[in-house]
Parts: sequence; C-alpha cells; structure tokens
Amino acid sequence: MTNRAQRRRYRRRRSRAAVIIAALVVVTIAGIGALLTTRGRGTSPPARRVRSAPASTTTTSTTIAPTTTTIDPGTLPQTMDLPTTSDPQFQAGLAGFWQAVVTDDPAPAMPLFFPLSAYIQVKSISDPTSDWNQRLVANYQNDIHALHASLGPAASTAQLSGLDVPANAQWIQPGVEYNKGSYWRVEGSQGHYTVGGRTGSFPIASMISWRGHWYIVHLARIA
Repeated sequence: MTNRAQRRRYRRRRSRAAVIIAALVVVTIAGIGALLTTRGRGTSPPARRVRSAPASTTTTSTTIAPTTTTIDPGTLPQTMDLPTTSDPQFQAGLAGFWQAVVTDDPAPAMPLFFPLSAYIQVKSISDPTSDWNQRLVANYQNDIHALHASLGPAASTAQLSGLDVPANAQWIQPGVEYNKGSYWRVEGSQGHYTVGGRTGSFPIASMISWRGHWYIVHLARIA
C-alpha cells in the first residue's frame, strides 16, 4: 500500500471518530439538560406553610397600683424664695390651724408649724429635737388652747376673717439666734375672727420660712 493510500485511510478514520465523539457529546448534553429539567420540576421540596397562632380570645392586662411619695420638706435644702400668704400650702395650713383653735385640738395645726427636720438643719444647738418638742411645740399647743378658751362658749362657730402679715420680712443669716442656717422671718402678724356677733384678733408672734413657705414658730409670744 502506498503512502498516499494510507494517508487517505487515516483521514477517513479520523473523520469518522470525530463524528462519533460529536454525537456522544450532543447526547450527553441533552441527557444532562433533561435530568436538570426533571429535577427542577419534580424533586424540589414543597413550600412550607407557616401556621399562625390563633388569635387570643382573652385580654390580660397588668395594672400597676399608683404609688404616692410624701417627701418631708425639712429634709431638703433651704431656698431664698420669699413666701406669700396666697400660697395654697399656706392657706391649707391656716385652715387647719383655725380648725385646731375652734375644736381645741392642736393636731390639725401642726402642718403650719415649722418642721422638726428643718429646725435641725437651721439651729446650731446641742439638742434641737428636744428644744423643738419641749419648748416650741409645747408653747404652740398651749397658745392654741388659750386662744380657744378666749373665744368663749360659741368657739365652735368662730370664723377666721383675715390675717395681716407685715411686709418687713428679714433674711436671717447664720450666726444670728444660734443659727447655722438661714430663713426669712416676719414678726407681728395679726389674725382676725368673728364669733357670737363680735370680732376679735390674735397675734402670730413669729413666722419663718422654709423653701418658700411660711410656718409659725411662735404664736402668742416669743419664748
């Protein structure tokens, strides 16, 4: 066989092999595509259904009980606010004071009296608590009893008709009157009342301030 014939035979064989390989590649690609299509249609997991919880038919509410906090003003620091007699706190205290007078019971008058906790802050003495109780409060209560007695048999019908407070309040500095703190002080106030068809008056010897409010510290006299 000549070399030329061999070359022609080799070229024919190579052409047939290329055709066979190309056919196999086409078949393989088609098979892979069909497989992927089948998996895409039939083997993907079904979508999950999320079940929502049923709506509650009852409502639960939590109620927090309100709390009230009463702060003793005497535990707070002093201020330089000048008090007025139109202050609602003072007016309420004055009403309680007059109730104490007409009923001969000093208890309702105590909110208008200078607080012990503030007195402890103000006074530079060895035992301010004892002085407050045994001297100041004792005198205050005795003066209320005496004022009640002065109203006579119709004391329970007595009406407070007014209160005059001088406009000469002074800011008392530490070092005065055994003080380590300061306050406004006004002396010589005068209360007025009517009872049994007559009018009368009574002194409030001294009031001092705490945080912008007036408090009685001496009623009939400074002692």
